[in-house]
Amino acid sequence: MNILVTGGAGFIGSHLVDTLVEAGHDVTVLDDLSSGRKEYVNQAARFCQGDVRDTEALDRLFARTAFDVVFHGADKTQAPCSMLHPREEADISILGLINVLEHCRRHDVKKILLSSSAAVYGNQEKGLADETAPVQPQSFYGLTKAAAEAYAALYYRMYGLPYAVLRYANVYGERQGSGTEDGVVSLFSRALAAGNPMTIYGDGNQSRDFIYVRDAASASMAAMAADVPSGIYNISTKIETTINALKEILMYFAQIRTEVTYEEARSGDIYRSVLDNGKAVQTLNWRPKTKLLPGLMTTFSYFLGRDEL
Repeated sequence: MNILVTGGAGFIGSHLVDTLVEAGHDVTVLDDLSSGRKEYVNQAARFCQGDVRDTEALDRLFARTAFDVVFHGADKTQAPCSMLHPREEADISILGLINVLEHCRRHDVKKILLSSSAAVYGNQEKGLADETAPVQPQSFYGLTKAAAEAYAALYYRMYGLPYAVLRYANVYGERQGSGTEDGVVSLFSRALAAGNPMTIYGDGNQSRDFIYVRDAASASMAAMAADVPSGIYNISTKIETTINALKEILMYFAQIRTEVTYEEARSGDIYRSVLDNGKAVQTLNWRPKTKLLPGLMTTFSYFLGRDEL
C-alpha cells in the first residue's frame, strides 16, 4: 500500500516508518524537521520536508501519490511545554490535523490513523483507564489531543472517512530526542550516559505505563487493516512503574550512581497514568512483546553510544 506518515522523522514516526517498510509498504514521510531528524528516516522511504499546515505542500504531495492510508503523527510539544505555548500547540495539533483530514477526504484515502496520548485521560486515582474512561485532560497537550480525536470521529460520521486513534501510554526507546520529544526514560538515560545529575519533578512516586516504541509501532500498523473498526485504542502494557523505581532500574543497569535532585512538579504533568489495552489486544490481534527491563537496557545502550547527549 501507499502510506503517508506525517512526523515520520520523529521518535515514534520513524520507528513506524521502519515497521511499514519492513512489511513491504511504499512509504512517504512528511516532516518539517523541527524536532525530527532526516537521518532517522528509513532510506527506503520517500522523504518530503514540509509542514502539515502548508496547504500547497499537501496539495502537491497528494496530487503526486494516491495514498491508501495516512498516519498522522506530526506534533511538536508535550504536556509541560504546551502549558507555556498553548497557541502553538493548538495551531499545529488542530489546524494541521484539519488540513490533513481535508486532503484525506478529497483524495479518497481509505483510512487515517491518529497519534494520541494517555494525556487525554488526565490523572487516574486508581485502576486502569479503558477507552470509556472520562476524558479529563489537565494540559493543553491533552486537550488538543482530545479535540483531534473528536475531529477524526466527526469526519468519519460526516464523510465516511475511516479512522483509528492510537492512545499511546508513555512511549520510550531509541531516537527519543531532546526538547519537545523528550521523555523521562530518554532524559534519565542521557543523564547517566553523560555522567550528569538526574532531575525528578515531583516526589518521584508518580507512575507511568511505559511501552517500548517498536511495540507502539506494531500496534499502529495493526490498526490500519481495513477490517479494524473505526474508533479509539489504548496502546499500553497495563504495568505501572514509578519514576523512583525507573531511576533505580536504570542506575542498576548502567552500574552508575549519580546525583538525583527533586524539583517542584511541573504544570500539566499527570501524577498517575496506567491504561487498559484489552480492546487493542482483542481487536487488533496485538500485544506488547518487549518487557520493561530489556527495553530499558536497549534504550540506555543506544544513548550510551551517542556523541550528542
